[in-house]
Amino acid sequence: MRYCVVGGGFSGAIVARHLAEKGRQVLPIDERAHPGGNCHIERDASTGVMVHRYGLHIFHTADHRAWDYVRRFGTFHPYINRVKAVSQGKIYTLPISLLTINQFFGTTMGPAEARRFIAGKADRTITGPRNFEEQALSMIGPDLYRAFFYGYTRKQWGIEPAELPAPILKRLPVRFSYDDNYFTHPWQGIPEAGYTAIIRNILSVPGLEIRLGARFEDIEEPFTHVFYTGPLDRFFGFRNGRLGYRTLDFERFEGEGDYQGTAVMNYCDETTPWTRISEHRHFAPGKT
Repeated sequence: MRYCVVGGGFSGAIVARHLAEKGRQVLPIDERAHPGGNCHIERDASTGVMVHRYGLHIFHTADHRAWDYVRRFGTFHPYINRVKAVSQGKIYTLPISLLTINQFFGTTMGPAEARRFIAGKADRTITGPRNFEEQALSMIGPDLYRAFFYGYTRKQWGIEPAELPAPILKRLPVRFSYDDNYFTHPWQGIPEAGYTAIIRNILSVPGLEIRLGARFEDIEEPFTHVFYTGPLDRFFGFRNGRLGYRTLDFERFEGEGDYQGTAVMNYCDETTPWTRISEHRHFAPGKT
């Protein structure tokens, strides 16, 4: 009995290891030249910085079993995602918190006062938000929505916010405290040696034959079962068309020393032709 696992990210690696530990013969494959999937991190040759090649990934979870599991395969250093944002010529803290509210409106409100203030700004005529825009207006009102979400969302999704479903915004927190941790999960971190090293260690078990640079469509060998962790439309050969996945375009540049003073800076204005700048040196605190 031989199993195939398509995709060398966390999902594929953990499935492959579990099967191998149960005594199964497993072939994990990935079309890239390295495991790690979109979490792949490598040390940049010219700068020595650990770079998240396919976009920033911060491991965060509320599941203690998941946190204990990944730490079996490598050391994680603590990392808190504290995002800053440029809007209308000023810099603010995200997600929207008591600090953001006081910064934006030039006030010194406490939590209860700010909660009442934002409730007064919110559009209470919207009782059942049908889209992203209505969800935002019903939560925070037009001022904060226009400053932090409208232009950014149009750039990121390529369509009007009113054409997006409401739940996209529900996952973004609004806090009436000075907590600027982007995530609420108790366990957060980034692996010191990168996710690729973690996933290599997960795949390091007898019974696994890892094949890199191999496309799923080119594998002709029969298997007892195939576990597929790639794009759903690709699995079906795009015969029903392509799903509307969104992705990121990356532009790399180097600066001397500390370029922006923080890891992630969002650019909310629609007139700025990018959504954010990520400075990778800040993802490894204590490193130079």
